[in-house]
Amino acid sequence: MTRKLQSILPDLTPLRTLREFRLLWIQGLVTSFGSSMAMIALPLQIKDLTNSPFAVGAMGAVEMVPLIVFGLYGGALADAVDRRRVILLSEAGLGLLATVLLVNGLLPSPALWPLYVVAAGVSALSGLQQPALGSLIARIVPHDQLTASAALNFMRGQIAAVVGPAFAGVVVAFAGAPTAYAVTVTGFTVSVLMCLRLSPAPPSHTAGKPSLRSVVEGARYAWSKPVLLGTYAIDMAAMFFAYPIAVFPFLAQDLHAEWALGLMYGAIPLGAVLVSLTSGWASRVRRHGRMVTLGAAGWGLAMTAAGWMSNIWLVLACLVIAGGGDMVSGLARHTIWDQTVPEELRGRLAGIEVLSYSTGPQLGQLRAGTVAGWTGARPAIWSGGLACVAAVGLLAAVLPKLMTYNADTDEDALRRRAQREATAGEAAAGPGAAPAGAEAAA
Repeated sequence: MTRKLQSILPDLTPLRTLREFRLLWIQGLVTSFGSSMAMIALPLQIKDLTNSPFAVGAMGAVEMVPLIVFGLYGGALADAVDRRRVILLSEAGLGLLATVLLVNGLLPSPALWPLYVVAAGVSALSGLQQPALGSLIARIVPHDQLTASAALNFMRGQIAAVVGPAFAGVVVAFAGAPTAYAVTVTGFTVSVLMCLRLSPAPPSHTAGKPSLRSVVEGARYAWSKPVLLGTYAIDMAAMFFAYPIAVFPFLAQDLHAEWALGLMYGAIPLGAVLVSLTSGWASRVRRHGRMVTLGAAGWGLAMTAAGWMSNIWLVLACLVIAGGGDMVSGLARHTIWDQTVPEELRGRLAGIEVLSYSTGPQLGQLRAGTVAGWTGARPAIWSGGLACVAAVGLLAAVLPKLMTYNADTDEDALRRRAQREATAGEAAAGPGAAPAGAEAAA
């Protein structure tokens, strides 16, 4: 029985053995909880001020450009400077933006434009921070624990995303958006204090200043790898066509279940949490490309069903299933990225990853809001789900290398494993040891 449980439950080894990972995990939990409060309060406040699905969906358009620009620059920055410093300063900036939301929310007549300005600012700072976070995780976690660390990070974010929206719905309904923003500010304050305890993380190789040339170098590498391109393309398609959370307030209204809005926001991360809590099997998967595809297709099918259902409880069940599918796909994507990308390009590729899993949802919100303005919330959801399934099927057909990816035989995965083992060997040998390969050459 113990062995069976160990094969199902998440692998906690990175949390038990790695101090830096443990600090980042706890810091991320605090930040994710606070951010999820603002994630609910912000669109609700825009809805209350405008009563327009398009105005809510327009958040995606406002956030997209800063995310693209600063995500790419943040990737180059993460390869050239101390990653801890990038994480710390961007976290402090996010806390200041949350303070702006709080001050605006306390005004007798809150203005609309600061909400869009803050959304754009959050997108820019997140674009700067995420490559540094992603590349730092890939450095501090041993190769054989990458899937386990990815599962733990997903679980952390999704637990906060389940509790945060459910709690935020109650807080906003009874105490107002400013209270939710105050919780967000408190979370970022605690997070900054924890980031101060992280060890410095300077570049592990000689790197020039962040530049367009260095960004292009990373993009060329990604373009030359069909497996990486496949993970980006499938994620973008799934999020663009089937990420309808911008219209959830209007869906709740159509179903005469305004009380369930917080549950709707929390249902998707709940599905992800359920997969995370039973993710022990994922460390034994070798064909992660198939895992990416099947998870994304499951996401689209579940969203299609959610748009068709007229019973709120069935809708919530479909959203939970969708969250599980997205978690399966995301876990496999991150494993492929961490297994194959070389250390000297990790920051820049992490910047491209940010664009992959962040711009899709922003565009998806814009798509869902626009279609909902024409056809209503429910058709916007089920039509997007069907388009997602079709797009994922097409991409799987034209990307055979993604479907045949095997962690035990892929050349890039084997090369990355050897690189990490050589680095670990040099660190264990100490500063007086011969360079890697010197003994073999002799």
